[in-house]
Amino acid sequence: MSTRAQTYGGTRRPPRRRPAPRRNAGQPGAGRIQWDRFGRVVLVIVIGLLVLAMIKPAWNMLHTYRLAGQSKVRLHEAQAENAMLERRVKRARSDAMLSREARRQGMILPDEQAWVVNGIK
Repeated sequence: MSTRAQTYGGTRRPPRRRPAPRRNAGQPGAGRIQWDRFGRVVLVIVIGLLVLAMIKPAWNMLHTYRLAGQSKVRLHEAQAENAMLERRVKRARSDAMLSREARRQGMILPDEQAWVVNGIK
């Protein structure tokens, strides 16, 4: 006898049986995971989370844009006021304005005579 036959005791084993196919194996809801549907659901959830994550930065960007516009308006107003004040300072330093202001305060030139008139309203 061959060594193989001696190992199995001279008897042949019956062939293995295939397992029976599962019931409802190819039909939806059969207990199997439907990966295509699962993938779509996960994709929708991820896209939804990304949209939610973008709301706050978009709101901040809009707020900053509005604030920049308001700041520009205030800047232009301040620049206009500064230009007006610079003109007033330049006018106040002119010789004509200085002499007019000095006369209003009662000052006279060194070679002039002072006259005081009372009783005039």
